[in-house]
Amino acid sequence: MGKSTGFLEFGRELPENRDPKSRIEDSKEIQLEFDAEKLNKQAARCMDCGVPFCHNGCPLGNNIPEFNDAVYKEDWKEAAEVLFSTNNFPEFTGRICPAPCESSCVLGINKPPVTIELIEKEIAEKAFELGLIQPNIPKNRTGKNIAVIGSGPAGLAAAAQLNSVGHTVNVYERSDRIGGLLMYGIPDFKLEKRIVERRIKHMRQEGIVFKTNRNIGENVKTEDILDQYDAVVVCTGSTVPRDLHVTGRELDGVHFAMDFLTQENQRVAGDKINAKDAIVATDKHVLVIGGGDTGSDCVGTSNRHKAKSVTQIELLEKPPLERGEKDPWPLWPVVLRTSSSHEEGAERQWALNTMAFHGTDGKVSSVDLVEVEWIVAKNGRQKMVEVENSMKTIPCDLALLAIGFLHPQHTGLITQLGLELDNRGNVLCENYRTSNPKVFAAGDARRGQSLVVWAISEGREAARSVDEFLMGTSVLESKGRSLLSV
Repeated sequence: MGKSTGFLEFGRELPENRDPKSRIEDSKEIQLEFDAEKLNKQAARCMDCGVPFCHNGCPLGNNIPEFNDAVYKEDWKEAAEVLFSTNNFPEFTGRICPAPCESSCVLGINKPPVTIELIEKEIAEKAFELGLIQPNIPKNRTGKNIAVIGSGPAGLAAAAQLNSVGHTVNVYERSDRIGGLLMYGIPDFKLEKRIVERRIKHMRQEGIVFKTNRNIGENVKTEDILDQYDAVVVCTGSTVPRDLHVTGRELDGVHFAMDFLTQENQRVAGDKINAKDAIVATDKHVLVIGGGDTGSDCVGTSNRHKAKSVTQIELLEKPPLERGEKDPWPLWPVVLRTSSSHEEGAERQWALNTMAFHGTDGKVSSVDLVEVEWIVAKNGRQKMVEVENSMKTIPCDLALLAIGFLHPQHTGLITQLGLELDNRGNVLCENYRTSNPKVFAAGDARRGQSLVVWAISEGREAARSVDEFLMGTSVLESKGRSLLSV
């Protein structure tokens, strides 16, 4: 490494965030710029481990020590080549990935881990700034036409990889904008949409065709897609939300979290929202049900709406602050995580179950909650039991269900293709190939609800499988190939 003693000399440091009181006045990203000298020191903390476990922690298998070394040497061209060889979109993952690689960092055994996610983001932005990322237009086309259904991270990754080896790729998106979850699921304060649009513009320049407002199986015939293309890649995501079947669920003001977040993204983009359909948190007591990232995004959005109060509840018990015996290094630790949204203001409560919503004139006004305990049952599995006399009622004018997703939408495309499903309702595949020989699947539609970094990995791997199907062999490696022209 460039500085073999860096991990001894420098501590972990991240960019400062904008002041919570000021940043909730807008929807812009919250991180301030990071000094180049400080970034150099963070890259120097990488230990050049004999066995770099960060590789294993990253679903993409990023060559982390190599790009850290290049950053320390200020060789941005090399850093970009190393990073983009395995990750098509580090400008996304550098902002919204929970960084499982950092949980596997060897330095993290007894010190704070290397700031891998930050370094990844800085490499991507520097590459764009220096013009290192240029359209990589294939010199020759194979004559094979491929339809990618869905323009989220899995679909975009599959499209980029397949286009890079000369196939003609058309990406179909049922919404009015390209990007899927990146565009309509993640708030701008975590990922400004100019970042997504910059990448889409670049992909268009490379020859990929994007078609919006095309819902295959509804306003586009499924049989037409099968007839027109040599292969189809289903990347529709896991879009059927898990519901809460309790009394009062039908009341106005009880919504799925993604409806709330999608509408906010549209609002920030300048779209006009019908007042009758608008979901707003302004001057309301907001209850966010679910303690994950989606719930956190609801908290941050509610703060920006100037909610009267924001409460986030979780069915599970409060996680510990540090790793335990069940999740030792290098496993992903189940620990308490506090997001920037929580720092802006919210009351967090754990081990609470939602029992019923109550309302006035058809609108939700309060909710019954009960405390629960988790015990080990006779079969060895955890079992939830209610705590006696623990029922309480709190005010609630807006309830947001952020309790996950079940599986992809079956009606329309998947049903009409006749695709077999696994026991969870996801598309059943073997090597990303579905029960229909010319149809492949990737991302949450195949894997189930997961991380953006996993979706990118899935899209890349599915692209290789498609390429082998069409050409008999593939030059697309599992760890990818550089998409830069530098």
